[in-house]
Amino acid sequence: MAINNDNKRFSFSGHESFQCRSLWLKKGYDFVNEGNSFNNEDAVVRLGVGKNMVTSIRFWMKAFDLLDTDDNLTQIAHQIFSDSYGFDPFLEDEATLWLLHFHLVSKGFATTYDLLFNEFRKGKIEFTKDNFVSFVKRKSDVLKVSTPSDKTIKADFDVMAKIYNRTNAQNNDKEESFSGVLSELTIMNTFFRGDVEYFVIDNTEKSQIPAEILLYGILISTGNDVSIDFSKIEQEYNSIGNIFAINRTGIIEKIEEMVNLYPKQIVFSDQAGIKLLQFKEDRLNPFEVLKKYYEPVYAK
Repeated sequence: MAINNDNKRFSFSGHESFQCRSLWLKKGYDFVNEGNSFNNEDAVVRLGVGKNMVTSIRFWMKAFDLLDTDDNLTQIAHQIFSDSYGFDPFLEDEATLWLLHFHLVSKGFATTYDLLFNEFRKGKIEFTKDNFVSFVKRKSDVLKVSTPSDKTIKADFDVMAKIYNRTNAQNNDKEESFSGVLSELTIMNTFFRGDVEYFVIDNTEKSQIPAEILLYGILISTGNDVSIDFSKIEQEYNSIGNIFAINRTGIIEKIEEMVNLYPKQIVFSDQAGIKLLQFKEDRLNPFEVLKKYYEPVYAK
């Protein structure tokens, strides 16, 4: 179901109830890069999956910001998956999964991820599927648009949970283990109270995320600003604080790493309680920042 309000598109379906499997993004990239179209009759044969899975792969390519509205590959798609110059075509580095997570949330094509990380979890660290359903229905009422059915929201939530969580089925079945493309991030945890499953997305330091990935996120999410208030980095919509669920201590530590990486370009000041991240001259190119992290790939 899709909802349009103030130029914002809300979508809770389109994946045909298939979670994105780890190999699908590379498969989809190669398929489009070779000049194929998801609308072609031979897409099923070329991709080696069923018709519904073809639709799902196309959906996830868009959700992860790898395809634009015209089904053209984006710059980040080439930078990750190109066989000739891609950073990490087969997703062997956990940093690339964090990068994909950033694009999945910030793109906003798949609404559950946008709402979950930018809004819902900030008011409810521990939550159930029903809690999220109620939140979406309340938000629909506020926006004065038709409310998605409980079934639609729950089905979308279930797909989200499979992407981030490794289930017993995934642990026991080799093929299913490829399903949760972002499960290695452990950004979401689960536990049971009685028969009710609870989900947790807690703000922690996230020291495992490379500073370059977070700097890329800051550069992408803050437009052309050369002086950025710390609150924007920590709390604003699509900020790294929201998307990566990083607490204040973790963000400050990573900003200090950024300054050490780019001492001539970045300054972080704290005067009278006002914290600012500033670029001394021009803003850094976000893709050059990524290249700095992945330099060993280019050194081969």
